[in-house]
Amino acid sequence: MAETVKKRQVAAEPRLRTTAKRKAGPRLMKPAIVLHEEIEKLAHRFWAERGYQHGSAEVDWFRAERELRGRAS
Repeated sequence: MAETVKKRQVAAEPRLRTTAKRKAGPRLMKPAIVLHEEIEKLAHRFWAERGYQHGSAEVDWFRAERELRGRAS
């Protein structure tokens, strides 16, 4: 006589819902990549527009960097 062995039922794992809508959160912006050469050219242009006056190289550089990053965003 063959004995029948009852198989034990294993509880099914909960399924993930793939059709559920995710909440739309704010998209993160990638930081703008501005090349050193681009900043250099624009800063030089600002310096030329001021009549090649000395003493404001950093101001021209930071202004050029800020402007280029604003355009890239």
